[in-house]
Amino acid sequence: MHILGSLSLLVINLAACAPVPVQSVPTETVTASLTPAPTFTTTTTLVPTSTPIHTPPALPGLFQTLLLNPVDTPHTYVQDTCMYLRNKWSSANSTPGTVAMVIMFHSIVADDVTPNANQIPGKEFHELIGALMNNGFEAITTAQLAGFLENNARIPPHSVLLVVDDRHHAQYFNTYFRSYWEEDGWPVVNAWISASRDSYDASLWTEQEALNTEGWVDYQAHGVIHNTPMWPGVSDAYIMGELQGSIDAFQLHFNKKPIAIIWPGGGFSQRSVEIARQLGYQLGFTTNARGPLMFNWVPLGDTVTPEHGDWQPEGPINDPLMVLPRYWDTDAILHIGDVVKVGLDAANYAGQNKATELEYYDIACKTQYGPIP
Repeated sequence: MHILGSLSLLVINLAACAPVPVQSVPTETVTASLTPAPTFTTTTTLVPTSTPIHTPPALPGLFQTLLLNPVDTPHTYVQDTCMYLRNKWSSANSTPGTVAMVIMFHSIVADDVTPNANQIPGKEFHELIGALMNNGFEAITTAQLAGFLENNARIPPHSVLLVVDDRHHAQYFNTYFRSYWEEDGWPVVNAWISASRDSYDASLWTEQEALNTEGWVDYQAHGVIHNTPMWPGVSDAYIMGELQGSIDAFQLHFNKKPIAIIWPGGGFSQRSVEIARQLGYQLGFTTNARGPLMFNWVPLGDTVTPEHGDWQPEGPINDPLMVLPRYWDTDAILHIGDVVKVGLDAANYAGQNKATELEYYDIACKTQYGPIP
């Protein structure tokens, strides 16, 4: 009995310990929405490298020549180096080595021999013009010379400015200069003394007005009273009378304003140059035969020297364009070859230094001034 009870209890316990069958649970198909894993961009800190700095090359020195008197030295006047190089190398302007020769005529006479050192016989005058033409020179006006000296405006490579000083009747110009105008297009400058009609023959004014209308006689100022030069010591009032008086007379009789003062007697001063500039004069001419002219290149004297006697030194004025040199008609023919040679040598010197100057311009100037035309 006890045995049967024990067996029954054992069966019950074993049943309780038997594993429970696992029921099958239906599964659902689940579509998972996957969020892509974030991507990370690596930021690289760039260390700036030094930009190469181009240093402009050293510019060549000013052209020098042994064909000038050693006491006469070339002076420059263009302050802006970049503008100088731009105008120098622009293909629209005069080529380097372009040279201008200024010649003054005080009196041309018919006689073969003259007693006055300021006079040139007519025969020698025509020989001078012929020599200029044979060496390739062409005559220009004062305005053309001003454009060349100031901005390197184009003029003939060998140019000459013929300047007749003082007062001459129309017949003087007709006899000696008209044929060169009509046949070759050569103008002539008249450095005109603007004294009143009461002081001179009134017919002189009438004749000059007619020549001015024709256009081949280029009138420029030569003072009013004229006989007292505008050198150191004269009053501002006198200087103003000579310079403004010329302007007033020109506007009245020639309907123009002179742009050049041909200094009477070759005399000038710091004050006369300053007043001339204030009144709008662009050029001034002395009687000192220092040499030819080129763009940004004017031979001047800096001190009084035994070689030139009483010539006033122009260098201390610090305005080369207002104290330009002129050759004398009586010996200008002897200097034509030297003038041509100066131009050729200057052209060669410029050619040797062209690459350096253009490199300087590209580095130091091009950004502000643009490419050279």
